[in-house]
Amino acid sequence: MTALSTWRELLAAWAIPDTVHPPESPWVLPREVFLRRADRQIAQPIGATHRLAAEALRGPGTVLDIGAAAGAASLPLVGRANVTAVTAVDTDDELLAAFAERAAGVEHRLLSGRWPDLADEAGVADVVVCGNVVYNVPDLAPFAAAARRRVVVETAARHPLTELNPLWQRFHGIERPNGPTAEDCLAALAEVGIEPEVVEWQRPPEPEYAEFSTMVDVVRRRLCLPAGAAAEVEHALLELGVDPEMPPDLGSSGRDLVTLAWSA
Repeated sequence: MTALSTWRELLAAWAIPDTVHPPESPWVLPREVFLRRADRQIAQPIGATHRLAAEALRGPGTVLDIGAAAGAASLPLVGRANVTAVTAVDTDDELLAAFAERAAGVEHRLLSGRWPDLADEAGVADVVVCGNVVYNVPDLAPFAAAARRRVVVETAARHPLTELNPLWQRFHGIERPNGPTAEDCLAALAEVGIEPEVVEWQRPPEPEYAEFSTMVDVVRRRLCLPAGAAAEVEHALLELGVDPEMPPDLGSSGRDLVTLAWSA
């Protein structure tokens, strides 16, 4: 089995088990989390992803943000690096609208849909950034052809939904997958001839939801539990050590991050 096929199989293993019947979609898009992350990064950028993208924009250049959400990966570069225009690709129109609000000071395009379906329309940019998307991407190869200078990919060290594994065991008695990991991603990239620079780093603790109750509801839905289970989920999260004054988003990226960067 190749590393690419292993990567695809590991991602496919995250399908909801047939024995579980979710009362509503468990694939929650926590827009509040993405908005708060973007605003923090725009105000004060941190991390290897920003640094490595900025290094490639010392001269004037365009940016393509794949899975842009509200712009946490690309918009902090505006005004701090030599960005001439930004193209944002995302499947969520509300987040693209939020991106546009935050991109008022730079020429920008919004493309609604999936990558690489929109690759031809997006065209080639000088720098491609991709923040916390690869665990939704079975085919990693198309990212390699989208940049003139550098591709910068930020990802969790391990599939972020693994943070919910103790709760799946508690509520359903089910063991969920333990991967894939950033190492699996690197192995898959190596098969298409990409050997990136790798930087491991941590995002500092921060409240990703304004209210603990919002986090509880998102976790409940991700666990395929009914609304009536909210109190039990809250209790379980407190037992796991979640600080209600600093509610994280269990399931989107976590604090342990890896940035991968390679030249075009």
